[in-house]
Amino acid sequence: MRGLSCYIFEKSMPVCDTLIRGARVIDGSGGEPRVADVAVAGDQIIAIGADLDCVAGEVVDGSGMVLAPGFIDVHTHDDTNVIRTPEMLPKLSQGVTTVIVGNCGISAAPVKLKGAPPDPMNLLGDASVFRYPTFAKYVAAIEAARPAVNVAALVGHTALRNNHMDWLDRAATASEIEAMRGQLVEALDRGALGLSTGLAYLSASSATTDEVIALAEPLARAAGLYTTHLRSETATILEAMSEAFRIGRECAVPVVISHLKCAGLDNWGRSGEVLEALDAARGSQPVSCDCYPYAAGSSTLDLRQVDERVEIRITWSESHPEMAGRTLAEIARDLQIGQIEAAKRLRPAGAIYHSISEEDMRRILRHPATMIGSDGLPNDPRPHPRLWGTFPRVLGRYCREEGLLPLREAIHKMTGMPAARFALSGRGLIRDGYHADLVLFDEETIRDTATYADPVSAAEGIAAVWVNGVLSYRDRAPTGERGGRFLPRSSGRQGIEERT
Repeated sequence: MRGLSCYIFEKSMPVCDTLIRGARVIDGSGGEPRVADVAVAGDQIIAIGADLDCVAGEVVDGSGMVLAPGFIDVHTHDDTNVIRTPEMLPKLSQGVTTVIVGNCGISAAPVKLKGAPPDPMNLLGDASVFRYPTFAKYVAAIEAARPAVNVAALVGHTALRNNHMDWLDRAATASEIEAMRGQLVEALDRGALGLSTGLAYLSASSATTDEVIALAEPLARAAGLYTTHLRSETATILEAMSEAFRIGRECAVPVVISHLKCAGLDNWGRSGEVLEALDAARGSQPVSCDCYPYAAGSSTLDLRQVDERVEIRITWSESHPEMAGRTLAEIARDLQIGQIEAAKRLRPAGAIYHSISEEDMRRILRHPATMIGSDGLPNDPRPHPRLWGTFPRVLGRYCREEGLLPLREAIHKMTGMPAARFALSGRGLIRDGYHADLVLFDEETIRDTATYADPVSAAEGIAAVWVNGVLSYRDRAPTGERGGRFLPRSSGRQGIEERT
């Protein structure tokens, strides 16, 4: 890929700071591309058109490349990393300009630990990284860290349970729910997007549907939303989806199903009926989902998911860190024990499960209600390659090479659709007056390079990334400038108006 050409003009009163010339603009709306110039002043787009007559501080030659809104990663676990590693290179390097944290019921705030973080909150780090007893303190920490990407946050149901319950393997009492609601309302008042649950995990699986409904009731008044790692992604997935839809209906809030999949070999081939259930619900309430473009998932090492027919690769182990990168089958064979027993010895640990059908994943990925989320785990020493490769993989492999969906549709799933669903005002589109979150890439060369064997590897084909008008990444290297900020939920219910 050719280098990014820039020219500096010495003018005393530039009309704009940056002028991107002659790029193929895909504006995030799902509409047809057009060749145009885009002018940026400060943190905003101020003009879009052919042959703009502007004097600029910097002119960027975008000819032969695509200019899109910066990608919005709707499903991340970057909660503590945006503060501890504010360069955020795994995301910035693939064109992501906004991350949504607090997914799967686990969030960095508000949290008060009584000891070690319960599974799966340990995906965010050890006890030392949970420093935010209130959501306001978390927002202040983001603003002080000045991360390279924007951050919008959900509040985790499991985090709230941790704060107010002695044991997590039971349903919450009325007084505990009321205390959790108080913290959720405080967070909503400070700009939180809504509530997330991770009902599949043992730390939340004892929560009843009524507990979640009672907790989620304040969301409607705040125009928040409800996202969920379903209670089941295997045999009882349809029942789990029905539960999520019921919570959305009774609380009058939009629902986002996290990383929708048909997990486990015995569940392969069910994506058709799963999507039929999704479409049936969409006929009467705002419902959508997110998906990552891989036929393998990753989380903590769960004994319930150990299946000797499935390749399971260890990403970290507290008791045996040297096992990271090896398969559970190899470890069990060396120890001359079964895989369940080996897993018990490794835990707490993390794992990649190759338990998803490629065809099911592809069908969900191209569905019109699906957004793109990486679900990357940045604290794993040997992470799933989705942490570094999700967005270029969609654009390179599934758009250019396989023709699974048009480029403009894929970009809509990464930009305009999530901005509307998550009520991120002024984001997700290339429009006059919108924030200048932009990515310039080569449509012919963009691709993911991260693999299961070598997962820490930056994508190719990304020419430049601007975050709030700040050039933050150029030609596969960060510039050292960081323009991210905390994004509060905007007023109003944008998600309902988003086209499906």
